[in-house]
Amino acid sequence: MIPLSVCMIGKNEEKNIEKCLSALMPYGFEIIYVDTGSTDRTKELAAKHGADIYDFEWIDDFSAARNFSLEKATHDHVLILDCDEFLTKLDMEGVCAAIEAHPLGVGQICRHSYTGSEIGGNASTEEIDRVFNRRKYHYIYKIHEQVADRESGSTDYERYPVPVTADHVGYVGSAEEKQRKAKRNNELLFQEIKRNPEEPYFYFQVGQSYNLIDDYENAYVYYKKAFSLPLNLENVWVHVMANNFIAACIQTSREPEALALYLPVYDDYAMDANFLCSIGSLYLNLTPPQPLKAMMEFVKVLQAPVSLEGADLSSAALFGMGYANELLGNFAAAQNFYEKSAAKNYAAAIQKLATDTERSI
Repeated sequence: MIPLSVCMIGKNEEKNIEKCLSALMPYGFEIIYVDTGSTDRTKELAAKHGADIYDFEWIDDFSAARNFSLEKATHDHVLILDCDEFLTKLDMEGVCAAIEAHPLGVGQICRHSYTGSEIGGNASTEEIDRVFNRRKYHYIYKIHEQVADRESGSTDYERYPVPVTADHVGYVGSAEEKQRKAKRNNELLFQEIKRNPEEPYFYFQVGQSYNLIDDYENAYVYYKKAFSLPLNLENVWVHVMANNFIAACIQTSREPEALALYLPVYDDYAMDANFLCSIGSLYLNLTPPQPLKAMMEFVKVLQAPVSLEGADLSSAALFGMGYANELLGNFAAAQNFYEKSAAKNYAAAIQKLATDTERSI
């Protein structure tokens, strides 16, 4: 077995850290916890769960704190986690086999990020860079830090999947909490933009901050700026941005603009079921809507294999097919698709069926 150090940073994570560390206990990891100024019981609870605790003076730089945690690890290979991430799956034999097969690469874990006012709301699935050799890689950027090669500074490297899955609740909270988080994040991001005005990643992250607080107009502005700069489609975040940019265009009644941007490069994104769902939704929100073209996109989603990390977008596609049939006047087919979507626990479909039932009474 390849020994792993779990490296974490945090501040005032009393409500999350016990659940996070409890999931790690069965594996006997070395746990490095770097605290950036907690005033609650975070450090006490971390010690209770066997973490090695180090204090770090906060200097408005997440990468600095991350890299400090890497320095304190005693094993070469590390797994990076946040206090608001809870492991739901970890196959150590599979992790070790993946590392051995990709000694110079960076392993990606699967993360389900929940949004809303409480845990259990809507979730997005993403693959994020979290397993690597700390002697070859470290972190760059003050916020929304990225793994980079220590020698070249490049964030373009071999990525490979590792059998680790976690739930992320960092986007769960009240509107006021999300506003504070977005403001803090953007203050640091604007500093990075000032230093690196041609780096699209920072504009993407500003868009994400505005998206978090449902400010779709500003989200649109920053996503659009990112797309005006050279992009590497191998970066997972570019595909995430494509979906979110389409959503922002729908929210701000700019559907034709989104189509004009994506149709010429459709094939670059068409292997991504999230993108196909987004394009289907785009067709449904045009004026006038184009339900037949939307149906074609949703059918492609249903034909796509379920990803290794378990992301299944069929429920969203079935709901979209229901709405498309409703627009076409085929209400029996629409009902059938809504029922199939609801059977997969898709919230919008459940709500739709409940509303239709109330109206018929």
